[in-house]
Amino acid sequence: MIKDITIGQYFIGNSVLHRLDARVKIILTLAFIVSIFICKSFPALALMVLFTFAVVLISKVPVRMVLKSIKPIAIIVLFTSVLNIFYIKGGTPLIDWKFIHITSNGIFTAIFMAVRIVCLVVISSMLTYTTTPTMLTDAIEKLLSPLKLFKIPVSTLAMMMTLALRFIPTLIDEIDRITNAQKARGANLDDGNIVDRVKALVPIIVPLFVSSIRRAYELADAMDCRCYTGGPGRTRMKQMKLQARDFIALLIVALLILGIVVLNIFFKAVLVR
Repeated sequence: MIKDITIGQYFIGNSVLHRLDARVKIILTLAFIVSIFICKSFPALALMVLFTFAVVLISKVPVRMVLKSIKPIAIIVLFTSVLNIFYIKGGTPLIDWKFIHITSNGIFTAIFMAVRIVCLVVISSMLTYTTTPTMLTDAIEKLLSPLKLFKIPVSTLAMMMTLALRFIPTLIDEIDRITNAQKARGANLDDGNIVDRVKALVPIIVPLFVSSIRRAYELADAMDCRCYTGGPGRTRMKQMKLQARDFIALLIVALLILGIVVLNIFFKAVLVR
């Protein structure tokens, strides 16, 4: 399961999505998240799913990698769906036996919420799949630049967020190596009750913390050796400039949100609580 976490990974490519301005991609991702929460009907949900498929095809990211980003949230999706099936009332009763009450609204809402979560994860993953950590850092710093008026160290915050995102795959690989090393030494990590499994995690967590701290010191030394300071006076080799494709992408997402609003008005909303 740990190997299936793909957050923070970058897929090398030259698609239209890769060439979009990083600032625009962050804005588009936030706009898509907003569109997910305002989506209230199945036709609007279908439009959102079609848009998600189109983004995956345009990005040229392998479908297998996209599916790996969904696999870690399978338990969350299943748990959310079960809660909605049993706790959403209204609609046509399907099963009414003792304490089990399942209605059509519960089924519809479970499907609706599951698709919502999957689309959210896929589109959010596209941001890191198609944007390098360096470009993400510059984009976040540009977008947060108005906060400099309040003496907030925007460049430091942007670097911290990007480094945290960048080192998620590294930490996942580290956990996998430590786990295999402990198993080779005879550690039993898969059997026993919950208490035994929690205790078995100690030989993994302690080396992981030590390795993370050592890696942080090495990164700090490397940044010092390269005279990195950040903040005022720092220049960039590649300057961000908006192109025609960026404005087209903004227009497409604006039309998507408008389409979702219109479909919500003309079609019956699904009961979502």
